[in-house]
Amino acid sequence: MRQLSENPLRHRIQMGNMNKLLNKPLKAFTMYALLILALSIPVYYWVIDSIWLNEIDVHNQTIEGRIKDGFKNIPLTENEITHVINVWSQIQPGVKISAVSVSNIRKDSVYETIRPNTYANETYERFRGRSTYFYIHNKPYHLSVETNVEETHETVIAIATVTAVFFVLLLLGFVLLNRKIAQQIWQPFRNTLNQLKIFDLNSQKPIKLDPTTIEEFEELNEVLRKLIANNIDVYNQQKQFTENASHELQTPLALLKSKIDLLLQDKTLSKTQLESITALNIPLSRVSRINKNLLLLAKIENHQYPNEETIDLNQILNENIDILSDYASTGEISIDNGIKEPVMVKANRHLIEIMLTNLLVNGIRHNLRNGILAIDYQASTLMFSNSGTSPLNEDTLFKRFVSASTQSPNSGLGLAIVKEICHLYGWKVSYRFEKNFHHFSVSFS
Repeated sequence: MRQLSENPLRHRIQMGNMNKLLNKPLKAFTMYALLILALSIPVYYWVIDSIWLNEIDVHNQTIEGRIKDGFKNIPLTENEITHVINVWSQIQPGVKISAVSVSNIRKDSVYETIRPNTYANETYERFRGRSTYFYIHNKPYHLSVETNVEETHETVIAIATVTAVFFVLLLLGFVLLNRKIAQQIWQPFRNTLNQLKIFDLNSQKPIKLDPTTIEEFEELNEVLRKLIANNIDVYNQQKQFTENASHELQTPLALLKSKIDLLLQDKTLSKTQLESITALNIPLSRVSRINKNLLLLAKIENHQYPNEETIDLNQILNENIDILSDYASTGEISIDNGIKEPVMVKANRHLIEIMLTNLLVNGIRHNLRNGILAIDYQASTLMFSNSGTSPLNEDTLFKRFVSASTQSPNSGLGLAIVKEICHLYGWKVSYRFEKNFHHFSVSFS
């Protein structure tokens, strides 16, 4: 036995692939935070490097002052000065003192250089230096003081590591806050949504929406209350109209038909009068059929067929084939039902009977003499295939009051009713013409 899959299951699967509303700003905030933190790395480096260089300049200037004061306060001979300078250069490689001529004296300056570090396996490192000139015993000397600057890549790595740690902490905070906000702030919205899910227009009961202190949600609830109240009023009016139309139109149509039948039994009427009266039966029957179909469409649209049960499509199909066998035999059309096992579907039995009857009548009406009407069921799809010579107009095929073919005109409501029934249960009806066969399919999945 085949059981058709229910449409709500497909809806839940589709909903599972969607993103929650609160995740949208969370992603935006995360990307924004990542961008700002990434841009902050060079800014942090520039600030730290500037502070570090300023400290080095102060340090170099302090060493310069001590050296100048030392040579100024200690009385030394020329040979002693030369000896002290040589010893100082060996003890303190970052400080160089050398005698210069007066013509080579320049303005004090700050500079940077990259040179091998004698205390770091001759690796090249960055140095910040200060160049100045001073006199010892009226003889000019050049003094340069250099201090090693922190490695650039080490600074960048340190800043990037700290930034990454803070970004992870920031992201975790975003997620936790987002969940807490979702649970608290959006709870009234969830309550409203749950009430809307269980709302049934047929029950005529307005939904009860809990009051909330959030202005937007309270405004939404007020609009929903008015909307639902208006819908209930409109629904009642349409339902009342449908019931009134059913009684008011069917009664005069029945009276007209009975009067015509009485006139046809009148033997005093001439042959011309009898033919005219007989001709009235055709449009009267057409009007009566159109009225019934329109009322049926209105009831379907108003969901006035709430009773559902598990039905065997194949059983109803075989019953309708037996009923329509005489109609098919007039055109010498053979009906072949290829379904050999039960096909179960949950729906209103009356609507299923109407849908299958309309599809069968459509397959017979738009068939060829000595044609074939084949019925099959595969992959949750029920298919009616009948022979034909040319395709039907797909643009107007399922529209109301539009005949599917000019060769066999009708009210144009049969396929429209089929479409409304399928729409009611979330099924899909389609048509295609292939190899001189019309194929009407109803997909239940």
